[in-house]
Amino acid sequence: MIQDIGPKHLNNHFEKKQPNAKDKVMLFKDKMIFVREMQNEAQFLSFEEFVSICAKKNRPVPGCIYIFTLGNEAYFLAEMEEMEAEGYEYRKMFDLRRMQPKEAVFAGATAWHLYYWYHTNRFCGVCGKKMIHDEKERMMRCPACGNMVFPRLVPAVIVGVKDGDRLLMTKYAGREYKRYALIAGFTEIGETMEETVSREVMEEVGLKVKNITYYKSQPWGFDSDLLLGFYCELDDDRPIRMDEDELSIAEWVDYKDIPDYHEGLSLTEEMMNVFKKQRKKLHGEEK
Repeated sequence: MIQDIGPKHLNNHFEKKQPNAKDKVMLFKDKMIFVREMQNEAQFLSFEEFVSICAKKNRPVPGCIYIFTLGNEAYFLAEMEEMEAEGYEYRKMFDLRRMQPKEAVFAGATAWHLYYWYHTNRFCGVCGKKMIHDEKERMMRCPACGNMVFPRLVPAVIVGVKDGDRLLMTKYAGREYKRYALIAGFTEIGETMEETVSREVMEEVGLKVKNITYYKSQPWGFDSDLLLGFYCELDDDRPIRMDEDELSIAEWVDYKDIPDYHEGLSLTEEMMNVFKKQRKKLHGEEK
């Protein structure tokens, strides 16, 4: 999945530090990332390049916010939304998903997660004053009323609904992502994750489920989500009643017909592949 970047490791411990020449500078505007793609490989500006470009444009080098270290490279957010550099361009965040290496995709998505949080918390939601960066932890603080805002994490579920050899598969309505997916949704106030699973399945396809079991979790910085994967079994004999506002397709798919997706990023893809492999093994088709 996107976070599986070994032997490299994400160190997101908060520190106050200044960028070195080879450190990476992440730039965003709207829902686009400033990146150079060479032979399908994503490359980000080094601080050295960033300083040189600013000098050529007679622009002051803006402040940079340290966000994390990945392997031996430190990453910073620059407080600038307009930049030009030979070979680089602003690309949709969705485009980043098909690039390599995986650690670059993970770095871009995680940096976007923090950028979006900073960008949407510039002013205090209590008194309206301008927020400042805390000196001791990753937090935005209001100097007027003391309001504290921490990075936004949105818990959501990915649900593999099973019925023997069949897996309930869906496609989103009106989304850029056109491949098969699984039932998914956000946890509401006062719910357990298991209750979210049952509610989302009922809301999206009108079916009851049982034997809900946890599989695995995944950070998904593209949407500020923390995804939790669950499998469950059909506990119903009614036909699917699809929510057409959410889904364009909802259907039972035999394990033999599940597409072989190998993007290697999403929890959804891994859960589909795991189900397919398990059924193959059960039927003696795979050792």
